[in-house]
This record gives sequence, structure tokens and C-alpha cells, in this order.
Amino acid sequence: MLPAAGELLHFSEDPAIRRFTPHVAATAQQPEAYVWTVDALNAPSYWFPRQCPRVCSWGGADAPDVPRVHAVEESWLATMRATRLYAYRFAAADFEPFGERPHAHVATRAVAPLGPPVAVGDLVTVHEVHDIELRVLPELEEHFAVVRARGLEFSGIRMGNAGIGPGGPFPTRR
Repeated sequence: MLPAAGELLHFSEDPAIRRFTPHVAATAQQPEAYVWTVDALNAPSYWFPRQCPRVCSWGGADAPDVPRVHAVEESWLATMRATRLYAYRFAAADFEPFGERPHAHVATRAVAPLGPPVAVGDLVTVHEVHDIELRVLPELEEHFAVVRARGLEFSGIRMGNAGIGPGGPFPTRR
């Protein structure tokens, strides 16, 4: 599930959004209100349940032969399989790149999708279809440290939820 030329995507578990209004997300590190979208490079990082912690890595310009790898904790796999995720398409012209090394695109005014949302399908299968290795690990921290040490391009999303399964905190590990 990637955007077509001239489009950006927003992923949601809600299939009934008609208009997107800028807001300050609970996890925001900036005070401005935005509508967030992603391009083809960053879209795969959002093929997960919203609250699912994940580490996504790829080679980038300095290491183009390094395959893209996404990692999740074992406790989230059943939720990944059960989650119904939808992609909303937007005209790229309505958004601006966010940040010095853009990982997202934002709008500061309300925007309407180009059409109804499209179901992404099984979130494990979409990784397979796009040749992205999905690693299912007991925990993410060690993998995340390795990714950062290798100097790969990466995205660590919802890492504050790492060690917390969909049903709540993990029991203490010994």
C-alpha cells in the first residue's frame, strides 16, 4: 500500500473520516497543529496498529543494497493480524515536507481525502508483498541499538510502548 505519483497517504484504523482537521497529537514534540501524511519511502513504517512499537530500518543512499527490515515485539503479532488499517489518499500539493530530513508531510488547514479509504489488508502480508522482512522479536531495545550503531536510516515509532503489550505491561523479565 504505497501512494501513487502526486499523492501522500495517511493511515488510520478509522474508516469513516471525511475531513482531516489539523490537531496537536498527544505524542507531538512541537506545539503546532497539523494533518500528517507520508510518502512512499515512509508509508511502510505505518503498516502497523497505531499503538504498536516498531523499529523500521533501511540502507538509504549510502547503503542502497541493505534490505528494509521492520521489527515488532512478539506480543503485538496477533494484534497486527487482527487490525484493520485503512489508507487515505491526499494530493501531495496540499502538504509541505516536515523537518530538515522530511519523514512526513503536513498541512496546516483542513483537507479532504481524494476518495474513500482503501483497506490495507493483512499487515503481515503487506510486508511480504513489498519484500520487507518483518522480524518478530521478544523485545525491541537490543535490535534498535544495533540499527542505530550500524548507521542505517531508521524510524523508531511508538517506542514508549515497547515492553508493553496490547493488553498492558509485560510481566517482569528475569
